[in-house]
Amino acid sequence: MRLFNHLIVGASLLAALPAYAQDGTKVAAIIKGLDNPFFQYMHQGIEEQAKAIGAAVTVQAAQNMGDATGQADKLTAMALQDFGCYLVNPISVSNLVQALVPVAQKKAPIVNIDSSIDPEQAKAAGFAVTTYIGTDNVAAGVLAGEEMLKLVPAGSKVALVAGIVGDVGSNARIKGFKQAVEGKLEVAVEVSADWDREKALTAATDILAAHPDLAGFFAANDIMALGIQRAVQTSGKDVKVIGLDGIVDALKSVAAGELSATVAQYPFVVGAMGVEACVAAAKGNTLPAKVDAPVLLINKDNAEASLKNFPRPGGDYPDPFGEMLK
Repeated sequence: MRLFNHLIVGASLLAALPAYAQDGTKVAAIIKGLDNPFFQYMHQGIEEQAKAIGAAVTVQAAQNMGDATGQADKLTAMALQDFGCYLVNPISVSNLVQALVPVAQKKAPIVNIDSSIDPEQAKAAGFAVTTYIGTDNVAAGVLAGEEMLKLVPAGSKVALVAGIVGDVGSNARIKGFKQAVEGKLEVAVEVSADWDREKALTAATDILAAHPDLAGFFAANDIMALGIQRAVQTSGKDVKVIGLDGIVDALKSVAAGELSATVAQYPFVVGAMGVEACVAAAKGNTLPAKVDAPVLLINKDNAEASLKNFPRPGGDYPDPFGEMLK
Protein backbone atom coordinates (compact mmCIF):
# COMPACT_ATOMS: atom_id res chain seq x y z
CA MET A 1 0.00 0.00 0.00
CA ARG A 2 1.17 3.53 -0.70
CA LEU A 3 -0.67 6.64 0.53
CA PHE A 4 0.17 10.11 -0.78
CA ASN A 5 0.80 12.58 2.04
CA HIS A 6 1.59 15.43 -0.32
CA LEU A 7 0.86 16.41 -3.90
CA ILE A 8 3.54 16.99 -6.51
CA VAL A 9 2.23 19.25 -9.25
CA GLY A 10 3.54 17.76 -12.45
CA ALA A 11 2.95 16.00 -15.70
CA SER A 12 -0.13 13.94 -16.30
CA LEU A 13 -0.20 10.17 -15.89
CA LEU A 14 -0.18 9.50 -19.60
CA ALA A 15 2.58 11.97 -20.31
CA ALA A 16 4.75 10.19 -17.76
CA LEU A 17 4.21 6.72 -19.18
CA PRO A 18 6.90 5.00 -21.23
CA ALA A 19 6.34 4.29 -24.89
CA TYR A 20 4.62 0.95 -25.33
CA ALA A 21 4.64 -1.38 -28.25
CA GLN A 22 1.20 -1.35 -29.79
CA ASP A 23 -0.83 -4.30 -28.56
CA GLY A 24 -3.86 -6.01 -30.08
CA THR A 25 -5.38 -7.55 -26.96
CA LYS A 26 -9.18 -7.39 -26.95
CA VAL A 27 -10.44 -6.32 -23.53
CA ALA A 28 -14.04 -6.48 -22.30
CA ALA A 29 -14.74 -3.99 -19.51
CA ILE A 30 -17.88 -4.11 -17.35
CA ILE A 31 -18.23 -1.18 -14.95
CA LYS A 32 -20.79 0.43 -12.68
CA GLY A 33 -23.25 3.09 -13.81
CA LEU A 34 -22.04 6.24 -15.52
CA ASP A 35 -24.64 8.22 -13.59
CA ASN A 36 -21.89 8.56 -10.96
CA PRO A 37 -18.91 10.78 -11.93
CA PHE A 38 -16.52 8.42 -10.16
CA PHE A 39 -17.20 5.76 -12.78
CA GLN A 40 -17.15 8.28 -15.61
CA TYR A 41 -13.49 8.90 -14.77
CA MET A 42 -12.84 5.17 -14.49
CA HIS A 43 -14.31 4.83 -17.99
CA GLN A 44 -12.04 7.64 -19.20
CA GLY A 45 -8.97 5.94 -17.73
CA ILE A 46 -9.87 2.64 -19.39
CA GLU A 47 -10.40 4.23 -22.80
CA GLU A 48 -7.33 6.49 -22.71
CA GLN A 49 -4.95 3.82 -21.51
CA ALA A 50 -6.26 1.28 -24.02
CA LYS A 51 -5.55 3.83 -26.75
CA ALA A 52 -2.09 4.55 -25.33
CA ILE A 53 -1.04 0.89 -25.45
CA GLY A 54 -2.98 -0.08 -28.55
CA ALA A 55 -5.40 -2.49 -26.88
CA ALA A 56 -8.93 -2.85 -28.24
CA VAL A 57 -11.40 -2.25 -25.41
CA THR A 58 -15.19 -2.57 -25.36
CA VAL A 59 -16.82 -0.96 -22.32
CA GLN A 60 -20.30 -1.77 -21.04
CA ALA A 61 -21.77 0.06 -18.03
CA ALA A 62 -24.69 -0.69 -15.74
CA GLN A 63 -27.71 1.60 -16.03
CA ASN A 64 -27.11 2.95 -12.53
CA MET A 65 -25.63 2.03 -9.16
CA GLY A 66 -28.51 -0.33 -8.40
CA ASP A 67 -28.57 -2.19 -11.73
CA ALA A 68 -26.95 -5.40 -10.46
CA THR A 69 -29.00 -7.70 -12.69
CA GLY A 70 -28.57 -5.56 -15.78
CA GLN A 71 -24.82 -5.40 -15.26
CA ALA A 72 -24.66 -9.20 -14.97
CA ASP A 73 -26.70 -9.59 -18.17
CA LYS A 74 -24.23 -7.38 -20.05
CA LEU A 75 -21.32 -9.50 -18.85
CA THR A 76 -23.14 -12.72 -19.76
CA ALA A 77 -23.44 -11.48 -23.33
CA MET A 78 -19.79 -10.39 -23.48
CA ALA A 79 -18.61 -13.71 -22.03
CA LEU A 80 -19.78 -15.37 -25.26
CA GLN A 81 -17.54 -13.12 -27.35
CA ASP A 82 -13.87 -13.47 -28.21
CA PHE A 83 -12.14 -11.23 -25.67
CA GLY A 84 -8.63 -11.90 -24.40
CA CYS A 85 -9.32 -10.52 -20.91
CA TYR A 86 -12.27 -9.37 -18.81
CA LEU A 87 -12.04 -6.24 -16.65
CA VAL A 88 -14.87 -6.16 -14.08
CA ASN A 89 -16.11 -3.56 -11.61
CA PRO A 90 -19.06 -5.32 -9.91
CA ILE A 91 -21.99 -3.59 -8.24
CA SER A 92 -21.94 -6.13 -5.42
CA VAL A 93 -19.63 -8.87 -4.19
CA SER A 94 -21.78 -11.49 -5.90
CA ASN A 95 -23.74 -10.08 -8.85
CA LEU A 96 -21.14 -11.00 -11.51
CA VAL A 97 -20.04 -14.36 -10.10
CA GLN A 98 -22.24 -16.60 -12.27
CA ALA A 99 -21.60 -14.52 -15.39
CA LEU A 100 -17.86 -15.05 -14.90
CA VAL A 101 -18.09 -18.85 -14.91
CA PRO A 102 -17.92 -19.17 -18.74
CA VAL A 103 -15.10 -16.58 -18.76
CA ALA A 104 -13.11 -18.77 -16.39
CA GLN A 105 -13.95 -21.88 -18.36
CA LYS A 106 -12.28 -20.46 -21.46
CA LYS A 107 -9.31 -19.48 -19.27
CA ALA A 108 -9.51 -15.77 -19.98
CA PRO A 109 -7.88 -13.59 -17.30
CA ILE A 110 -10.27 -11.78 -14.93
CA VAL A 111 -9.08 -8.41 -13.64
CA ASN A 112 -11.24 -7.12 -10.77
CA ILE A 113 -11.15 -3.38 -10.07
CA ASP A 114 -12.54 -1.07 -7.39
CA SER A 115 -15.29 -3.23 -5.82
CA SER A 116 -14.15 -6.74 -5.01
CA ILE A 117 -15.75 -10.04 -5.93
CA ASP A 118 -16.27 -12.30 -2.91
CA PRO A 119 -13.39 -14.80 -3.16
CA GLU A 120 -15.36 -17.55 -1.41
CA GLN A 121 -18.25 -17.24 -3.86
CA ALA A 122 -15.79 -17.19 -6.76
CA LYS A 123 -14.09 -20.31 -5.40
CA ALA A 124 -17.44 -22.08 -5.06
CA ALA A 125 -18.17 -21.18 -8.69
CA GLY A 126 -14.83 -22.66 -9.76
CA PHE A 127 -12.64 -19.65 -10.46
CA ALA A 128 -10.39 -17.02 -8.93
CA VAL A 129 -9.69 -13.49 -10.14
CA THR A 130 -6.29 -12.92 -11.72
CA THR A 131 -5.64 -9.68 -9.83
CA TYR A 132 -7.52 -7.05 -7.84
CA ILE A 133 -6.81 -3.30 -8.18
CA GLY A 134 -8.49 -0.84 -5.86
CA THR A 135 -8.37 1.46 -2.90
CA ASP A 136 -7.46 0.20 0.55
CA ASN A 137 -10.72 1.52 1.97
CA VAL A 138 -9.73 0.98 5.59
CA ALA A 139 -6.57 3.03 5.07
CA ALA A 140 -8.60 5.74 3.30
CA GLY A 141 -11.00 5.87 6.24
CA VAL A 142 -8.03 6.17 8.60
CA LEU A 143 -6.78 9.22 6.65
CA ALA A 144 -10.22 10.83 7.04
CA GLY A 145 -10.26 10.09 10.76
CA GLU A 146 -6.77 11.48 11.27
CA GLU A 147 -7.80 14.69 9.51
CA MET A 148 -10.93 14.99 11.67
CA LEU A 149 -8.74 14.75 14.78
CA LYS A 150 -6.90 17.86 13.57
CA LEU A 151 -10.13 19.78 13.00
CA VAL A 152 -12.19 19.24 16.16
CA PRO A 153 -11.35 19.25 19.88
CA ALA A 154 -10.57 15.99 21.67
CA GLY A 155 -13.68 14.24 22.92
CA SER A 156 -15.97 15.92 20.35
CA LYS A 157 -19.06 14.19 18.98
CA VAL A 158 -19.05 13.12 15.34
CA ALA A 159 -21.58 11.40 13.07
CA LEU A 160 -20.88 8.76 10.44
CA VAL A 161 -22.91 8.45 7.23
CA ALA A 162 -22.41 5.15 5.43
CA GLY A 163 -23.48 4.06 1.94
CA ILE A 164 -25.72 1.09 1.20
CA VAL A 165 -26.19 -1.23 4.17
CA GLY A 166 -23.82 -4.18 3.84
CA ASP A 167 -21.62 -2.58 1.16
CA VAL A 168 -18.07 -3.85 1.68
CA GLY A 169 -16.34 -0.63 0.63
CA SER A 170 -18.56 1.55 2.79
CA ASN A 171 -18.06 -0.72 5.79
CA ALA A 172 -14.29 -0.62 5.34
CA ARG A 173 -14.20 3.19 5.13
CA ILE A 174 -16.30 3.54 8.27
CA LYS A 175 -14.11 0.94 10.01
CA GLY A 176 -10.95 2.88 9.17
CA PHE A 177 -12.39 6.15 10.42
CA LYS A 178 -13.45 4.53 13.69
CA GLN A 179 -9.98 3.02 14.13
CA ALA A 180 -8.39 6.45 13.78
CA VAL A 181 -10.68 8.24 16.26
CA GLU A 182 -11.24 5.46 18.81
CA GLY A 183 -10.82 6.80 22.33
CA LYS A 184 -10.32 10.33 20.99
CA LEU A 185 -13.74 11.30 19.57
CA GLU A 186 -17.26 10.12 20.39
CA VAL A 187 -19.25 8.58 17.55
CA ALA A 188 -22.69 9.91 18.46
CA VAL A 189 -24.63 8.34 15.60
CA GLU A 190 -24.13 6.19 12.51
CA VAL A 191 -26.66 6.04 9.67
CA SER A 192 -26.81 4.86 6.06
CA ALA A 193 -27.81 7.14 3.19
CA ASP A 194 -27.44 4.77 0.20
CA TRP A 195 -24.70 6.88 -1.47
CA ASP A 196 -27.45 9.48 -2.16
CA ARG A 197 -27.04 13.26 -1.74
CA GLU A 198 -30.64 14.03 -0.85
CA LYS A 199 -30.89 11.15 1.63
CA ALA A 200 -27.67 12.34 3.26
CA LEU A 201 -28.98 15.90 3.45
CA THR A 202 -32.15 14.71 5.17
CA ALA A 203 -30.22 12.47 7.57
CA ALA A 204 -27.77 15.25 8.44
CA THR A 205 -30.60 17.71 9.07
CA ASP A 206 -32.15 15.28 11.54
CA ILE A 207 -28.80 14.53 13.20
CA LEU A 208 -27.96 18.22 13.64
CA ALA A 209 -31.33 18.78 15.32
CA ALA A 210 -30.89 15.79 17.62
CA HIS A 211 -27.24 16.54 18.48
CA PRO A 212 -26.78 20.32 18.73
CA ASP A 213 -23.22 19.87 20.05
CA LEU A 214 -22.07 17.76 17.08
CA ALA A 215 -18.62 18.78 15.81
CA GLY A 216 -18.18 16.77 12.62
CA PHE A 217 -19.46 14.38 9.97
CA PHE A 218 -17.63 11.71 8.02
CA ALA A 219 -19.42 10.49 4.88
CA ALA A 220 -18.35 7.34 3.06
CA ASN A 221 -18.50 9.16 -0.27
CA ASP A 222 -18.36 12.73 -1.56
CA ILE A 223 -21.86 12.80 -2.97
CA MET A 224 -23.28 12.23 0.51
CA ALA A 225 -20.73 14.65 2.00
CA LEU A 226 -21.97 17.41 -0.31
CA GLY A 227 -25.55 16.77 0.84
CA ILE A 228 -24.40 16.91 4.46
CA GLN A 229 -22.50 20.13 3.83
CA ARG A 230 -25.68 21.70 2.49
CA ALA A 231 -27.49 20.75 5.70
CA VAL A 232 -24.65 22.22 7.77
CA GLN A 233 -24.74 25.47 5.81
CA THR A 234 -28.50 25.71 6.29
CA SER A 235 -28.07 25.17 10.04
CA GLY A 236 -25.55 27.97 10.29
CA LYS A 237 -23.34 25.83 12.53
CA ASP A 238 -19.59 25.33 12.34
CA VAL A 239 -19.56 21.55 11.80
CA LYS A 240 -16.69 19.93 9.92
CA VAL A 241 -17.54 17.59 7.00
CA ILE A 242 -15.12 15.12 5.44
CA GLY A 243 -15.97 12.97 2.41
CA LEU A 244 -14.19 10.31 0.40
CA ASP A 245 -13.67 9.85 -3.36
CA GLY A 246 -12.22 13.14 -4.57
CA ILE A 247 -14.82 14.02 -7.21
CA VAL A 248 -14.53 17.45 -8.86
CA ASP A 249 -17.45 19.01 -6.99
CA ALA A 250 -15.93 17.93 -3.69
CA LEU A 251 -12.50 19.31 -4.61
CA LYS A 252 -14.12 22.63 -5.58
CA SER A 253 -16.04 22.66 -2.31
CA VAL A 254 -12.86 22.08 -0.31
CA ALA A 255 -11.05 24.81 -2.26
CA ALA A 256 -13.95 27.18 -1.51
CA GLY A 257 -13.71 26.48 2.22
CA GLU A 258 -16.98 24.53 2.42
CA LEU A 259 -16.20 20.83 2.79
CA SER A 260 -13.35 20.47 5.28
CA ALA A 261 -11.59 17.68 3.38
CA THR A 262 -11.95 14.63 1.19
CA VAL A 263 -9.82 11.56 0.70
CA ALA A 264 -9.27 11.36 -3.04
CA GLN A 265 -9.23 8.10 -4.91
CA TYR A 266 -8.21 8.04 -8.55
CA PRO A 267 -10.71 6.00 -10.58
CA PHE A 268 -8.95 7.17 -13.75
CA VAL A 269 -5.81 5.40 -12.50
CA VAL A 270 -7.75 2.31 -11.40
CA GLY A 271 -9.24 2.01 -14.89
CA ALA A 272 -5.91 2.63 -16.60
CA MET A 273 -4.09 0.09 -14.44
CA GLY A 274 -6.88 -2.40 -15.08
CA VAL A 275 -6.30 -2.25 -18.82
CA GLU A 276 -2.55 -2.63 -18.30
CA ALA A 277 -3.18 -5.66 -16.09
CA CYS A 278 -5.42 -7.23 -18.72
CA VAL A 279 -2.81 -6.83 -21.43
CA ALA A 280 -0.02 -8.08 -19.15
CA ALA A 281 -2.08 -11.14 -18.16
CA ALA A 282 -3.04 -11.90 -21.75
CA LYS A 283 0.67 -11.88 -22.61
CA GLY A 284 1.28 -14.56 -19.98
CA ASN A 285 2.71 -12.45 -17.16
CA THR A 286 2.14 -13.55 -13.58
CA LEU A 287 0.29 -10.73 -11.82
CA PRO A 288 0.33 -9.77 -8.14
CA ALA A 289 -2.84 -10.87 -6.36
CA LYS A 290 -3.62 -7.31 -5.19
CA VAL A 291 -2.44 -3.81 -6.00
CA ASP A 292 -3.45 -0.74 -4.00
CA ALA A 293 -4.38 2.33 -6.00
CA PRO A 294 -3.11 5.74 -4.81
CA VAL A 295 -5.14 7.87 -2.37
CA LEU A 296 -4.51 11.40 -1.12
CA LEU A 297 -5.94 13.55 1.69
CA ILE A 298 -7.21 16.77 0.13
CA ASN A 299 -7.75 19.85 2.29
CA LYS A 300 -7.60 23.59 1.74
CA ASP A 301 -3.81 23.44 1.42
CA ASN A 302 -3.70 21.26 -1.70
CA ALA A 303 -7.21 21.46 -3.17
CA GLU A 304 -6.27 23.88 -5.97
CA ALA A 305 -3.28 21.76 -7.00
CA SER A 306 -5.47 18.65 -6.94
CA LEU A 307 -7.98 20.31 -9.25
CA LYS A 308 -5.18 21.24 -11.64
CA ASN A 309 -4.03 17.61 -11.90
CA PHE A 310 -7.49 16.03 -11.94
CA PRO A 311 -8.37 13.26 -12.80
CA ARG A 312 -4.78 12.13 -12.23
CA PRO A 313 -2.68 12.32 -9.09
CA GLY A 314 0.15 14.79 -9.25
CA GLY A 315 2.96 12.40 -8.44
CA ASP A 316 4.47 9.01 -9.14
CA TYR A 317 3.05 5.81 -7.66
CA PRO A 318 3.83 2.08 -7.94
CA ASP A 319 2.45 0.51 -11.13
CA PRO A 320 3.67 -3.08 -11.54
CA PHE A 321 1.53 -3.63 -14.63
CA GLY A 322 3.03 -0.70 -16.49
CA GLU A 323 6.47 -2.09 -15.70
CA MET A 324 5.46 -5.40 -17.35
CA LEU A 325 4.55 -3.61 -20.58
CA LYS A 326 7.76 -1.67 -21.05
